[in-house]
Amino acid sequence: MFETIFIQPLANLLVLLTNLFGSLGWGIIVITLLIRALLIPVMIPSLKSAEKMKQLAPKLEKLKKKYGDNKEKLAKAQMALYRSEGVNPAAGCLPSIIQLVILLALFQVFNRVLNPESIDQLAKMLYSGISLPSGGINFSFWYLDLTRPDVFMGRLPGLFLTLSAIAQILTTRLSAPTIKGAKASAQKTPPKSDDMMVSMQKQMTYLMPLMTIIIGLRFPAGLTLYWFVFSLAGLIQQYIIKKNTDLTASKR
Repeated sequence: MFETIFIQPLANLLVLLTNLFGSLGWGIIVITLLIRALLIPVMIPSLKSAEKMKQLAPKLEKLKKKYGDNKEKLAKAQMALYRSEGVNPAAGCLPSIIQLVILLALFQVFNRVLNPESIDQLAKMLYSGISLPSGGINFSFWYLDLTRPDVFMGRLPGLFLTLSAIAQILTTRLSAPTIKGAKASAQKTPPKSDDMMVSMQKQMTYLMPLMTIIIGLRFPAGLTLYWFVFSLAGLIQQYIIKKNTDLTASKR
């Protein structure tokens, strides 16, 4: 069922775009932007909620000072604040789940498209009217061989792999005020769980980009290209929302 609902349609769309643009690289870029655009209805509320959460940091700190020794009352007060401000702390769950499902499906698609040995299997998945390029799939894109890892000198991260990590770092740095505020708040309250949570949040800022590079050194460059375009589009999206949210807050 997963293959019929997700993998097969994505494989057909990627082949169709590859035929249309004459390049698998451009096909990957366009399908990534299309997926990002389709996710806008679920991504925008999540990003807006995250920005509102940042603006609520001072109020949350006051509540922690007031109810720091009583976790039950603190939780109730926080939920009341979220309701009054129209913020849903769990708003990021649905987009994350959807992104994960699509990423898993695309991973399977790329495994078949980027593996010359799986071309026959890929051809059997195509709908009527869609076929593989007559001259075969062109796996070259700029300096990349999309079937091989994006590396220099056999071991150093290539351009798109490095840019993917940078895009992730910049995206997480947009939430730096939240991390700093949470850290200052945690240091003023007795529970050690706050400090641990803030520490983990800070570590994730650099851990995820590092994992991207480590994994990307082994995976085909086609996956790296997808992840770079997806991360860059997300960065631009979050920056625009941050600016609009800050502008709205300043007018209040």
